[in-house]
Amino acid sequence: MRAILQRVKRGVVSVDGHVADTIGPGLVILVGTTHDDTSAQADVLARKTANLRIFEDEAGKMNLSALAVNAEALVISQFTLYADCRRGRRPSFTQAARPEVAEPLIERFIQALRTEGISRVASGVFGAHMLIEIHNDGPVTIILDTDEL
Repeated sequence: MRAILQRVKRGVVSVDGHVADTIGPGLVILVGTTHDDTSAQADVLARKTANLRIFEDEAGKMNLSALAVNAEALVISQFTLYADCRRGRRPSFTQAARPEVAEPLIERFIQALRTEGISRVASGVFGAHMLIEIHNDGPVTIILDTDEL
């Protein structure tokens, strides 16, 4: 699994011109899955995400976790994180998991974030065309890959 964590002041997801969900200060998390990802990897990714110290303390140092600052999370499924652009000009998405594999893993990740202690976890609509409004804070953007954790 891959995730792009963006520390935000606000995040909004809209589907079909209507706001589907919104969060205040916290993380917008773009998550992609590949064929051999497992629920155990979703749990590891959630644990790392919740405990990663990327929020500023009173001295301005990135020393606090999402849990420590009571951050909210907005999870957006994004198969394009597994784009292969090595050949030609059109990306291949064959490394991305099929929807029947990906959707349960994304749901597991969302549930695991809640289990870790993230009190408010919002999400987009799986498979929908979404508009994402991200108010980056910093900006701080971190890439996580379970193959490297």
